Amino acid sequence: MKAMILNEYGDNAEFQLTELPTPSIKAGQVLVRVAATSVNTIDTMIRQLGQENLPLSPSLPAVLGMDFAGTVEMVGDGVTQFAPGDEVYGCAGGLADLQGALAEYMLADSRLVAHKPKSLTMREAAALPMVGITAYEGLQRVNVQANQAVLVHGGTGGVGHVAVQLARHFGADVYATGSGEKQMSIIEQYGATAIDYRTQTVADYVAGYTNGAGFEAIFDSVGGANLANSFEAAALNGQITTTLAMAELDLTPAHLKGLSLHIIFMLIPMLHDHKREDHGNILAKLSEIVDAGGLRPLLDDKHFGLADVGDAYARLASGQAIGKVVVEI
Repeated sequence: MKAMILNEYGDNAEFQLTELPTPSIKAGQVLVRVAATSVNTIDTMIRQLGQENLPLSPSLPAVLGMDFAGTVEMVGDGVTQFAPGDEVYGCAGGLADLQGALAEYMLADSRLVAHKPKSLTMREAAALPMVGITAYEGLQRVNVQANQAVLVHGGTGGVGHVAVQLARHFGADVYATGSGEKQMSIIEQYGATAIDYRTQTVADYVAGYTNGAGFEAIFDSVGGANLANSFEAAALNGQITTTLAMAELDLTPAHLKGLSLHIIFMLIPMLHDHKREDHGNILAKLSEIVDAGGLRPLLDDKHFGLADVGDAYARLASGQAIGKVVVEI
């Protein structure tokens, strides 16, 4: 099979097209003919940092790519929920000892896979698994309820744009931060109230949209230093979920408000073989929500093929992409 591999890690590491043996299937696995894969921030971090600085990185030569959409070619012993010809999607490789999706074929633990939403193309479906699972888990952690005031930081980002739509699907009153006319327009199209963080202070939008009470639930897909803004924007005894907590922060404001902070690290099932079936179940629920009209992945308007993987990674790293960057195999 054709595959794009890395023979080294680093800022200037280049993907190289090569031929690899098609992987042999084992019990509990599905062999998928990959149609598309999306690029996530963690993929770019692995390429840049490698095993020395990011131990979850695969050994060299490495096939990256965590998300995929494709067609089942073969099922291993014990797999009953899938059959050859099924269109599926998931997040199941590209780290540790799991081969990634930048290849014509990949093996996936069947527990990490679900049937693809019928209403999405392969390209669209490949954009959804990692960000969809992350957003769904994050909203579960803060127990989003109908009519609840929910703030999403980064409302057009990979995770953020899904969190906005899912929170709306669950009946919440959703507000989301972004910047610029295009991002504001996208947020409004999702039925949320757009907040331009460059022109509105936290104090201003808390006063304007919550009468100073703050938001009961916050999904901070920006994280890091931005968590200070989440602490300020939260209501008393509010709940915050974030995808990035690797930062030194003063927790005093969180303490004084009695806040709960939830950290989402969705790679745990893959890395530790821990409750992998939860991810398959979430993907199945996301398929239902998508096909019911409650969720649509936002894709960047640039198209990339397998030979253009380096350009796809550069596109995401540039910060110019709006929506998910997808590579079609």
